[in-house]
Amino acid sequence: MEIIPSILICKGKTRRIINANLKKEKIDKLSPLDLAKKFESIGINKLHLIDLDGAKKGHIVNYPALETIAGHTSLKINYTGGLHTDGDVCKAFEFGADSITASTVSIYYPELFKAWIISYGREKIILGADSLDHQIRIGGWLKKTKVDLFKHIAYYYERGLKYIKSTDISREALLLGPPLELYKELLEEFPNLHILAKGGVRDLSDIRALKKIGIHSVIFSSSYYEGRITLKELSDYIANNN
Repeated sequence: MEIIPSILICKGKTRRIINANLKKEKIDKLSPLDLAKKFESIGINKLHLIDLDGAKKGHIVNYPALETIAGHTSLKINYTGGLHTDGDVCKAFEFGADSITASTVSIYYPELFKAWIISYGREKIILGADSLDHQIRIGGWLKKTKVDLFKHIAYYYERGLKYIKSTDISREALLLGPPLELYKELLEEFPNLHILAKGGVRDLSDIRALKKIGIHSVIFSSSYYEGRITLKELSDYIANNN
């Protein structure tokens, strides 16, 4: 199972979400590049990079930070936030993204999202399927929809989708544990789907639990920032599971 740290960027700086509220953030002392290098130094090879400004404004914003990290590390970067047009996606790949995650466009412009899967390949395009009470949230979780999580995933799964990034928003940044039952249901309903699980991870025991049920990748953030998981623990885990 892939272990993927998440870095949230706002105005070019590393931010942390406070109590799952995107309107409440605090600046981290390390720059996005410095933090990325720390993760790379312990054997991590993938990074989930969130453009918070892009998610709020509806177009890619923090591509300079993407370019810096891509240019000074060997990390494979999954970029998300503000990817609404062909131009946004092209810019993300041009500035160093290895793959992108998009959610809003999949709701409003399904033909465009399907075209991206075909054009760039199913290894490069990940569906962002974040939900609250099984209803999809978009626009950096700030906008509600009435779209059912399972029906939304099924639509694209039937059209060749391979990867989703799924967050139970009620658990994000609250360290309540991952929604194992939700992920079990998803894996049962969509057996060939590769899930990137994000939200609620408290410690290594949660990572082990996700691996046990068959999760493809786990994305973590708050557990590291709050000191629940250390770089040493992550390093040992990666070394013992490769």
